[in-house]
Order: sequence, then structure tokens, then C-alpha cells
Amino acid sequence: MASIIKTSINLNEIPKDKIINGKKGKYLPISITINDEPDQFGNQGPVIVEQTKEERDAKTAKTYLGNVKVVWTNGTNVSTAPRDGAPAPAAAPAPEDDLPF
Repeated sequence: MASIIKTSINLNEIPKDKIINGKKGKYLPISITINDEPDQFGNQGPVIVEQTKEERDAKTAKTYLGNVKVVWTNGTNVSTAPRDGAPAPAAAPAPEDDLPF
């Protein structure tokens, strides 16, 4: 499974209290979601700051940092986002099996 996913994040939206000081630098835990269908802008999912279990349970608002687009894939895991003016990629056909039942 291979894909190239492109994203940009808004550095102004990074909450400073979520930055983790590690042994080799500073880190921000993030989550990336790939949706089944692109949105009206061709984005295939959001980039958000990872939430703790307590934040999820309390239904705390997510901090959105940006969006993602799949720009290349070998076709085994996700589809690429359509390019401007190009038709959407066709879904991969379901594999056929030779089982007698």
C-alpha cells in the first residue's frame, strides 16, 4: 500500500499547550482523516490536532490545521483527488475469485 498525500497546515492554529518536548525536538500530535469522497474543493480530509480521550468524551471542539489531498496512489488503499478540470478517478474493480461457492 503506497500513497502520497499532500497537505498544508496553518501554523497560527497550533495550540502551544499541545506541543510535546521530546528528546530530539518538539512534536505536535496530529490526526489525518481520509474521507471516501472529496469535498467541494477536492480535499479528501482534515488535519486536526490529536485529542485526548477526555477531550473526545467532553466533545471538545477539534482544532483544524488544514486539509489533505491524495496526489498519487498505487491503487490499493485510496484514490487520488481529481485535478482541476479532470474527471474523478474510477473506483478500482472488485477482485474476482474462482471459488465454487
